Amino acid sequence: MTVTSAQQFWEDFYRERPVWSGNPNALLVREVDGLAPGTALDLGCAEGADAVWLAQRGWRVTATDVSTVALRRAVKHAAATGVEGIDWQQHDLARTFPEGRFDLVCAQYLHSPVEQAGEREAILRRAAAAVAPGGLLLVIGHAGPPSWPHELPAGVHFPTTADVLAALDLDADAWEVELEDLVERAATDTEGRPGTRPENVLRVRRLA
Repeated sequence: MTVTSAQQFWEDFYRERPVWSGNPNALLVREVDGLAPGTALDLGCAEGADAVWLAQRGWRVTATDVSTVALRRAVKHAAATGVEGIDWQQHDLARTFPEGRFDLVCAQYLHSPVEQAGEREAILRRAAAAVAPGGLLLVIGHAGPPSWPHELPAGVHFPTTADVLAALDLDADAWEVELEDLVERAATDTEGRPGTRPENVLRVRRLA
Protein backbone atom coordinates (compact mmCIF):
# COMPACT_ATOMS: atom_id res chain seq x y z
CA MET A 1 0.00 0.00 0.00
CA THR A 2 1.33 3.43 -0.90
CA VAL A 3 1.76 5.54 2.23
CA THR A 4 0.36 9.04 1.86
CA SER A 5 2.00 11.98 3.60
CA ALA A 6 -1.04 12.31 5.87
CA GLN A 7 -0.92 8.66 6.81
CA GLN A 8 2.81 8.77 7.49
CA PHE A 9 2.42 11.84 9.70
CA TRP A 10 -0.29 10.23 11.84
CA GLU A 11 1.42 6.83 12.01
CA ASP A 12 4.48 8.62 13.41
CA PHE A 13 2.27 10.68 15.75
CA TYR A 14 0.77 7.57 17.36
CA ARG A 15 3.68 5.17 17.09
CA GLU A 16 5.63 5.84 20.28
CA ARG A 17 2.87 5.74 22.91
CA PRO A 18 -0.86 6.17 23.52
CA VAL A 19 -1.75 9.83 23.01
CA TRP A 20 -5.23 10.38 24.47
CA SER A 21 -6.85 9.70 27.84
CA GLY A 22 -9.23 6.95 26.72
CA ASN A 23 -12.21 9.08 27.80
CA PRO A 24 -14.83 10.30 25.31
CA ASN A 25 -14.90 13.91 24.21
CA ALA A 26 -16.98 15.83 26.76
CA LEU A 27 -18.64 17.92 24.06
CA LEU A 28 -19.66 14.80 22.14
CA VAL A 29 -21.14 13.41 25.36
CA ARG A 30 -22.97 16.69 25.96
CA GLU A 31 -24.55 16.67 22.51
CA VAL A 32 -25.31 12.95 22.06
CA ASP A 33 -26.11 11.63 25.53
CA GLY A 34 -29.85 11.02 25.67
CA LEU A 35 -30.39 10.71 21.92
CA ALA A 36 -32.07 7.56 20.68
CA PRO A 37 -29.26 5.37 19.32
CA GLY A 38 -29.03 4.45 15.66
CA THR A 39 -26.16 4.21 13.21
CA ALA A 40 -23.12 6.42 13.77
CA LEU A 41 -20.03 7.33 11.76
CA ASP A 42 -17.01 8.57 13.72
CA LEU A 43 -14.57 10.36 11.41
CA GLY A 44 -11.00 10.54 12.68
CA CYS A 45 -11.69 8.15 15.56
CA ALA A 46 -8.05 8.08 16.77
CA GLU A 47 -7.67 5.56 19.61
CA GLY A 48 -11.39 4.87 19.74
CA ALA A 49 -12.71 6.44 22.93
CA ASP A 50 -15.65 8.20 21.27
CA ALA A 51 -16.59 5.16 19.17
CA VAL A 52 -16.51 2.90 22.24
CA TRP A 53 -18.64 5.34 24.24
CA LEU A 54 -21.21 5.48 21.45
CA ALA A 55 -21.30 1.69 21.13
CA GLN A 56 -21.77 1.32 24.89
CA ARG A 57 -24.94 3.38 24.51
CA GLY A 58 -26.38 1.23 21.76
CA TRP A 59 -25.14 3.00 18.65
CA ARG A 60 -24.06 0.82 15.71
CA VAL A 61 -20.74 2.47 15.00
CA THR A 62 -18.49 2.72 11.98
CA ALA A 63 -15.21 4.34 13.03
CA THR A 64 -12.43 5.42 10.74
CA ASP A 65 -8.94 6.82 11.00
CA VAL A 66 -5.98 7.22 8.67
CA SER A 67 -3.55 5.68 11.19
CA THR A 68 -3.36 1.89 11.46
CA VAL A 69 -1.45 2.31 14.74
CA ALA A 70 -4.35 4.30 16.22
CA LEU A 71 -6.88 1.77 14.94
CA ARG A 72 -5.02 -1.13 16.53
CA ARG A 73 -5.14 0.70 19.85
CA ALA A 74 -8.84 1.42 19.31
CA VAL A 75 -9.57 -2.28 18.75
CA LYS A 76 -7.69 -3.14 21.98
CA HIS A 77 -9.55 -0.43 23.89
CA ALA A 78 -12.88 -1.77 22.69
CA ALA A 79 -11.93 -5.32 23.66
CA ALA A 80 -10.76 -4.20 27.11
CA THR A 81 -14.13 -2.56 27.75
CA GLY A 82 -16.11 -5.53 26.42
CA VAL A 83 -17.45 -3.64 23.39
CA GLU A 84 -18.03 -5.65 20.22
CA GLY A 85 -19.37 -4.89 16.77
CA ILE A 86 -17.67 -1.59 15.92
CA ASP A 87 -16.73 -1.53 12.24
CA TRP A 88 -13.18 -0.16 12.27
CA GLN A 89 -12.06 1.15 8.87
CA GLN A 90 -8.79 2.70 7.70
CA HIS A 91 -9.30 5.68 5.38
CA ASP A 92 -7.40 8.73 4.30
CA LEU A 93 -10.64 10.68 4.13
CA ALA A 94 -9.34 13.03 1.47
CA ARG A 95 -9.14 9.99 -0.83
CA THR A 96 -11.56 7.33 0.35
CA PHE A 97 -14.69 7.50 2.49
CA PRO A 98 -16.90 4.96 4.30
CA GLU A 99 -19.99 3.86 2.43
CA GLY A 100 -23.55 4.24 3.69
CA ARG A 101 -25.89 6.68 5.38
CA PHE A 102 -25.87 7.27 9.15
CA ASP A 103 -28.16 8.76 11.79
CA LEU A 104 -25.17 10.52 13.35
CA VAL A 105 -21.99 11.62 11.61
CA CYS A 106 -19.45 13.19 13.94
CA ALA A 107 -16.06 14.75 13.33
CA GLN A 108 -14.07 15.75 16.40
CA TYR A 109 -10.95 17.87 15.87
CA LEU A 110 -10.59 17.06 12.20
CA HIS A 111 -7.52 19.28 11.96
CA SER A 112 -4.27 18.22 10.30
CA PRO A 113 -0.96 20.05 9.88
CA VAL A 114 -0.40 18.16 6.62
CA GLU A 115 -3.77 18.71 4.95
CA GLN A 116 -3.86 20.26 1.53
CA ALA A 117 -5.89 23.38 0.79
CA GLY A 118 -9.58 22.58 0.69
CA GLU A 119 -9.24 18.98 1.97
CA ARG A 120 -11.02 19.47 5.30
CA GLU A 121 -13.89 21.29 3.64
CA ALA A 122 -14.28 18.53 1.05
CA ILE A 123 -14.25 15.86 3.79
CA LEU A 124 -16.96 17.68 5.74
CA ARG A 125 -19.12 17.96 2.63
CA ARG A 126 -18.82 14.19 2.20
CA ALA A 127 -19.68 13.84 5.88
CA ALA A 128 -22.87 15.84 5.35
CA ALA A 129 -23.75 13.70 2.34
CA ALA A 130 -23.48 10.62 4.59
CA VAL A 131 -26.16 11.85 7.01
CA ALA A 132 -29.45 9.99 6.69
CA PRO A 133 -32.75 11.92 6.54
CA GLY A 134 -33.56 13.07 10.06
CA GLY A 135 -29.96 12.54 11.13
CA LEU A 136 -27.33 14.81 12.67
CA LEU A 137 -23.96 16.12 11.57
CA LEU A 138 -21.83 17.10 14.57
CA VAL A 139 -18.57 18.98 13.99
CA ILE A 140 -16.38 19.82 17.00
CA GLY A 141 -13.11 21.64 16.56
CA HIS A 142 -10.50 23.91 18.08
CA ALA A 143 -11.59 27.53 17.91
CA GLY A 144 -8.18 28.95 18.82
CA PRO A 145 -4.82 28.18 20.40
CA PRO A 146 -4.40 26.99 24.00
CA SER A 147 -3.75 29.45 26.82
CA TRP A 148 -0.24 28.28 27.63
CA PRO A 149 2.82 29.64 25.79
CA HIS A 150 3.32 27.91 22.47
CA GLU A 151 4.40 28.51 18.91
CA LEU A 152 1.90 27.88 16.13
CA PRO A 153 3.03 26.92 12.63
CA ALA A 154 2.72 29.72 10.12
CA GLY A 155 -0.63 30.01 8.41
CA VAL A 156 -2.65 28.04 10.98
CA HIS A 157 -6.34 28.94 10.83
CA PHE A 158 -8.99 27.80 13.30
CA PRO A 159 -12.32 27.69 11.47
CA THR A 160 -15.40 29.18 13.11
CA THR A 161 -18.80 27.52 12.93
CA ALA A 162 -19.67 30.13 10.29
CA ASP A 163 -16.62 29.04 8.28
CA VAL A 164 -17.73 25.41 8.49
CA LEU A 165 -21.28 26.24 7.45
CA ALA A 166 -20.03 28.26 4.51
CA ALA A 167 -17.83 25.35 3.41
CA LEU A 168 -20.70 22.88 3.76
CA ASP A 169 -22.95 25.05 1.58
CA LEU A 170 -26.06 23.24 2.84
CA ASP A 171 -29.47 23.56 1.22
CA ALA A 172 -31.48 25.64 3.70
CA ASP A 173 -34.63 23.74 2.69
CA ALA A 174 -33.04 20.40 3.57
CA TRP A 175 -31.05 21.24 6.71
CA GLU A 176 -31.64 22.94 10.05
CA VAL A 177 -28.82 24.48 12.10
CA GLU A 178 -29.60 23.39 15.65
CA LEU A 179 -26.54 24.72 17.47
CA GLU A 180 -23.51 26.95 17.00
CA ASP A 181 -21.56 27.15 20.24
CA LEU A 182 -18.23 28.48 21.47
CA VAL A 183 -16.93 26.87 24.65
CA GLU A 184 -13.87 27.59 26.80
CA ARG A 185 -12.71 24.20 28.03
CA ALA A 186 -10.19 23.22 30.66
CA ALA A 187 -7.09 21.65 29.14
CA THR A 188 -3.56 20.68 30.13
CA ASP A 189 -0.26 21.18 28.37
CA THR A 190 2.21 18.39 27.60
CA GLU A 191 3.59 18.66 31.14
CA GLY A 192 0.16 18.29 32.70
CA ARG A 193 -0.15 21.93 33.71
CA PRO A 194 -3.69 23.36 33.62
CA GLY A 195 -4.93 25.86 31.09
CA THR A 196 -7.85 26.45 28.77
CA ARG A 197 -8.67 26.16 25.09
CA PRO A 198 -11.61 27.50 23.07
CA GLU A 199 -13.66 24.94 21.15
CA ASN A 200 -16.58 25.30 18.80
CA VAL A 201 -19.54 23.00 18.24
CA LEU A 202 -21.75 22.87 15.17
CA ARG A 203 -24.84 20.63 15.11
CA VAL A 204 -26.97 20.49 11.99
CA ARG A 205 -29.88 18.18 11.17
CA ARG A 206 -30.90 16.86 7.77
CA LEU A 207 -34.65 17.26 7.60
CA ALA A 208 -36.64 14.09 7.17
